[in-house]
Amino acid sequence: MVSWKLREVVRILRGLVGAVLWIVAAVLGLVSIVLCITVILLPIGLALLSVTRRLFGMAVRLMLPRDVAHPVEHGRKQLKRKAQDTSKQVRRSKPGKAAAKAGRKAQKRLKK
Repeated sequence: MVSWKLREVVRILRGLVGAVLWIVAAVLGLVSIVLCITVILLPIGLALLSVTRRLFGMAVRLMLPRDVAHPVEHGRKQLKRKAQDTSKQVRRSKPGKAAAKAGRKAQKRLKK
């Protein structure tokens, strides 16, 4: 198990790296806009603008918590937990009608 102190340190480091990357992306964006103004360097400016957009996205993902940055993975984990809880509940319940009712209730909870 990872200690909470290490998690906090990693969280702070991710935030700092994200902030630095944000600044680098902003400077690169300004350079690419200046390059787009000159007609001869327009292709280079457009390519740098796309790199800038990717850098901004990466910076935001680094600064946000993991659950917000990767919502699909978080949803899958929650769905797995709910399914495991449901199967445990059905196994523990009484046979017959009570088990069927408990299974239906658990499935309704999963749909929410």
